[in-house]
Amino acid sequence: MTTTMRSEDGNGDKGGDGYEIDTAPDRLDVGLVHHWLSTDAFWALGRSRDTVERSLRGSLNFGVYGPDGDQVAYARVVTDRATFAWLCDVYVAPAHRGRGLGARLATAVRDHLAPYELKRTMLATVDAHELYAKAGFITVPDPEHLMILSREQ
Repeated sequence: MTTTMRSEDGNGDKGGDGYEIDTAPDRLDVGLVHHWLSTDAFWALGRSRDTVERSLRGSLNFGVYGPDGDQVAYARVVTDRATFAWLCDVYVAPAHRGRGLGARLATAVRDHLAPYELKRTMLATVDAHELYAKAGFITVPDPEHLMILSREQ
């Protein structure tokens, strides 16, 4: 399913400022996403191009495009579209930060997933709790129930 979120005037998603959020896979600039994640995203530094490509293929991807059509942000969701989703790899290009795009992207993800009536959508963040709270995310009320299996153990 491809979703394009535009304002009523056709000038971008809900903000009317020319930014557009789209889930069309063929619009993604895979090379740019790889560059952002592997060189500037602390959680993905050094991630290989192959890993980025495989992660994109297995995910629901969201691109944010500026008024000129160039990609300026990215997020992906790993989901079964029935019970669970994991929002990850949220990235806004430095030149476009401070415009509320991260919060708008998280809200667009939430709204896109709403029809699936998922039991839980999760994410992990070190420093962006306030941003995700704007889209309705809360801290895990029962973290003692969560466990992970990590390669770094």
